[in-house]
Amino acid sequence: MDEQKVSEEKKLSQDCKELIISLPREKGWLTSYLYLFQGFWYSSTEIQAINTFQNHFQAKDNDIVVASVPKSGTTWLKALTFAIVKRQYFPSFENHPLLVFNPHELVPPFELVIYDETNWQVHELPKMPEPRIFGTHIPFTSLAKSIRESNTKIIYICRNLFDTFISTWLFVNKIVPEFLPRLPLEEAFERYCKGIIGFGPSWNHILGYWRESIARPDKVLFLKYEDIKEDVVFNVKKIAEFLGYPFTKEEESSGIIENIIKLCSFENMKELKVNKCGTMGKGRTIENKYFFRKAEIGDWVNYLSPLMVEKLSKIIEEKLSGSDLSFRVYELNHCT
Repeated sequence: MDEQKVSEEKKLSQDCKELIISLPREKGWLTSYLYLFQGFWYSSTEIQAINTFQNHFQAKDNDIVVASVPKSGTTWLKALTFAIVKRQYFPSFENHPLLVFNPHELVPPFELVIYDETNWQVHELPKMPEPRIFGTHIPFTSLAKSIRESNTKIIYICRNLFDTFISTWLFVNKIVPEFLPRLPLEEAFERYCKGIIGFGPSWNHILGYWRESIARPDKVLFLKYEDIKEDVVFNVKKIAEFLGYPFTKEEESSGIIENIIKLCSFENMKELKVNKCGTMGKGRTIENKYFFRKAEIGDWVNYLSPLMVEKLSKIIEEKLSGSDLSFRVYELNHCT
């Protein structure tokens, strides 16, 4: 593990190395350590990428950012957003980019692709076709100043934290590097309850975007995974209107909304060759198939004990207290 830590640090600039030394650290999930930076937990390379992003990214007013806590419906929302915004360029659903590219390739994340030290593509940003669509797990308060102060639109998706935790734990254990052991459920749960997870504490991440969506509803659209699942048509129209790309009556009558929903559906995307056999990333390669597991609501009941449910429920209730934000999971967990 020490050798791996040295390997990780080789990728860092001297300034970042000096910064990392000064930060609180805990055991990581996918890296040796996570560091507390600007109030949230990250790997050392993510901190360097976020620093570079904050110092260099220049937002445009017509940019779009898809933001989320990891494992909360990110892949689905990226696909829907891309299909909605780019529909005039790709009117044919038989020859669509989403059929041959994973959504994370079409909507690249700032911290894991664009400003990643192994794949820094900042010089390509001016060449990206507009409107540019980006992804990120970075909390609102740590976004580049140009995003926060411009007319850039942000769509945020979150999910009940029980499902988010289980999805994250299963995902991590599929892609964890060889130098780290797989995380037992109990150990992962204790770390999660302390907020020690990449881009966590998750509740603070969610609250940051929630509060901004209340303060500036024209800037941030706050969505819940469960709500989209319940009424996809309504939420696809809502996303399109928020972004300034509303559907015309002709489009609605021609079935384009239903075609977008079908194209971006879990069932369709999971079976595509690119999502069965493809990979993404250059520093740490991840097989695309791991982004498509079950897409079910409430799967956490198959993993968490009653004591775990009680503990996490109390933490979430305390952290969200006074925010007017809640998740229907609290009703579900009393019924299961």
